[in-house]
Amino acid sequence: MTEGLRIRQYEPADRDAVLALHERALRDTGASVEDVPPEFEADLRDIADAYLDGEFVIGECDGDLVAMGGYRPAKGSPDAFERSIADPERTAELKRMRVAPAYQRHGFGTAVLGKLESSARERGFERMVLDTGPEMTAARSFYEGHGYGQTGRQTFRGGDIGVVFYEKELGISS
Repeated sequence: MTEGLRIRQYEPADRDAVLALHERALRDTGASVEDVPPEFEADLRDIADAYLDGEFVIGECDGDLVAMGGYRPAKGSPDAFERSIADPERTAELKRMRVAPAYQRHGFGTAVLGKLESSARERGFERMVLDTGPEMTAARSFYEGHGYGQTGRQTFRGGDIGVVFYEKELGISS
């Protein structure tokens, strides 16, 4: 099903296409992009630096950016994970998994996730954590279908923003 998909490393020239895919994918879920606080998207302003100790990949099909995702070490992350995980040294944080709406349910998200999990495992990470919105039912089903278990919930800004946390043991690289 992923015929024609090519996964490669992010390059600075991809920045505008990454931002466009991020917005398009969020809007497709009904999320209000305008209401997202800037600090929640700081990593997208400088992907090369934010994912320096991790990885950020894009998926292309027919020359168009149609999928993306990244991970970085949970230790030192500006997000809430460091407070909620047992071993941040061996934990990677999955970020910015997006698939263009027209390419969803064709295995592209699975391909990107598999690439990121494999890379994290090879770099010595033992688990992957992520967060998503409680209203993101398709994303939650996707992660649960790939072995992620819910570990908690949290609200920010007086309850305006809800987050559901997930975790998966990556196992040992063979």
